[in-house]
Amino acid sequence: MSTPADKAGKEHTFRKYSDGDHEPLPWKDEIFEADTTYKCPTYVHQTPPCQSSCPSGEDIRGWLNVVRGIEQPAEGSTWQEYAFRRSTSANPFPSIMGRVCPAPCEDGCNRNEVEDNVGINAVEQFIGDNALKEKYTFTAGNTIDKKVAIIGGGPAGLAAAYQLKLKGYGATVFDEHEELGGMMRYGIPGYRTPRDVLDGEINRIVDMGVEIKMKTRVGSDITMEQLEKDYDAVLFAIGAQSGRPIPIPGAEATNCITGVAFLEAFNDGRLKSVAGKVIVIGGGDTSIDVASVARRLGHITNIAEKDRPENIVMGHTAHDVVGIAAREGADVLLMSRQPIENMSAAQHEIDDATREGVDIRGSLTPVEVILGKDGRATALRVAKLDYASGKAEVIEGSEYDIECDLVVSAIGQAGNFEGMEGFANDRGLMDADKNFQVPNKPGYFVCGDIIRPHLLTTAIGQASIAVESIDHYLSHQDLGKRPKVDVHHFDLINKLREVHLEPEHFQPAGDEHTRGIDRGVHGTSETGFAIHNFEDRSNQLIVPSDELFLGHFEHEDRHRRQETVPSADEVLGHFEERVAGLSEEETVAEAKRCMSCGMCFECDNCVIFCPQDAVHKTPKEESTMGRYVYTDYNRCIGCHICADVCPTGYIKMGLGG
Repeated sequence: MSTPADKAGKEHTFRKYSDGDHEPLPWKDEIFEADTTYKCPTYVHQTPPCQSSCPSGEDIRGWLNVVRGIEQPAEGSTWQEYAFRRSTSANPFPSIMGRVCPAPCEDGCNRNEVEDNVGINAVEQFIGDNALKEKYTFTAGNTIDKKVAIIGGGPAGLAAAYQLKLKGYGATVFDEHEELGGMMRYGIPGYRTPRDVLDGEINRIVDMGVEIKMKTRVGSDITMEQLEKDYDAVLFAIGAQSGRPIPIPGAEATNCITGVAFLEAFNDGRLKSVAGKVIVIGGGDTSIDVASVARRLGHITNIAEKDRPENIVMGHTAHDVVGIAAREGADVLLMSRQPIENMSAAQHEIDDATREGVDIRGSLTPVEVILGKDGRATALRVAKLDYASGKAEVIEGSEYDIECDLVVSAIGQAGNFEGMEGFANDRGLMDADKNFQVPNKPGYFVCGDIIRPHLLTTAIGQASIAVESIDHYLSHQDLGKRPKVDVHHFDLINKLREVHLEPEHFQPAGDEHTRGIDRGVHGTSETGFAIHNFEDRSNQLIVPSDELFLGHFEHEDRHRRQETVPSADEVLGHFEERVAGLSEEETVAEAKRCMSCGMCFECDNCVIFCPQDAVHKTPKEESTMGRYVYTDYNRCIGCHICADVCPTGYIKMGLGG
């Protein structure tokens, strides 16, 4: 047993070293003695790669362990609600994320080394859909007499409002649209983000007491100076809702429009058909959405001038539903400068678009828009690209023309800074430091696509960090250094507090840290304040698959959601949701495939295989998540077997004796 920290230093009557002990021994003599070492097991919490890959920083392993029944819910809570609370501590949109997030978490999942990743999105969708069904609500924190103005009511702005209300701050969202949602509503078609689901998740945030000012443009309806006067801090979450035109001759034609404008007109309900032949230029998710929507809308022949798509998109008129009753399938081509296999769009979205009849061609670059006598585009001249040298090079003599009635550019986005010109950089976006402050403008913060257009989950994660920075700013605290692994982590102290096992508070003089959680019953100290041989390295380390005992996990097929992707013949007018969620039974079964990387999931391997009977289960009345086993160091011989058979990489051999 080691000396308790409160007794250490009172008497130093022993010699720590004998004469000559400072000389190192040969390596094998220093480390090994027969079949033992000087190292004993310690329990090390690390971050799983799914979580480190999540731009929102969700505690994915945490809510998967709740769903599977490993971590027990708090008193008075069902596992469904507890999983929802754990998930939404980082991201308040589980239903939407479960449907549209391209799931970088699944790409990083260590289960890929066994057979296939865990269906994280499917479990998250169930958590979110169940929460809407059960009408779970959010509760604001204790009121703090400070107010923050949020410019933009998209995913970043709403996530920031949610995090601010959790902390107790006042939050006012200014948005120039009629409805909240930003790109979730105006940039993604409703068959991917069902409007009842979107409204349910947005309303839950608004109901926390967020003040909403719709159809209000900052910079014209209210000035930046007025915001600075009325609020204690300002957060820009304006998104990048201005598309970039293709920078080639002829692109000024009226029937050359941007993907952002196209999707907004469709989601507004104004655009109900397209022209006959549509060319979409891009390669990312936005271009896929444009092409898929165009296929669903179809076209009408002998179109009137007022009904041309470009006139609808530019807001000059709106389509009459009756007038498009006889629409036909649209001929849609999506072209990308990248080879198809290198396009940035999610592979399953590319596959779905192809099934729906979109013609996708890679390694093409637009050269010129060919104009007719009326100034409208009649064709797009393209050239083939060769990547043999490692970079894109135009193949000489490869140019050819593709007839078109509409050209849609989905090659990038920028912000609309009318009335806020002083905040734009030379790329039409905004600069931010690592804490998401606007450089050299105290009290101004920024998050979301206006920094760099990316995923919804990225904007939501940035909002969380920006709110932490706002909190420090309004509290006059130093921002400090962000952790290396900057995500939402499992906190053992909070878990112990939740189950009424919180260690006693004690701070020995001159000692800023205590090691190890035990309440003094089992472990290295008789005192009740120590944390028994548990080391939290989650903000520094990500556990790789080679630290896991993969042999523990048997092959188990993934439980997949049913997808209804229409064929090319069925796609016209098909606006039903494509993905059907898992049942509760399937959801639990899929969560059980999680390997709980970096955290004990109570498999008992270390207890069963220890030859010295040195590893024991923590008594049930003292046990909780992260505190399931302990080591009797008086019996441990350092054989390493417990670490070798630990499936999750949770046990490390260190100086634990």
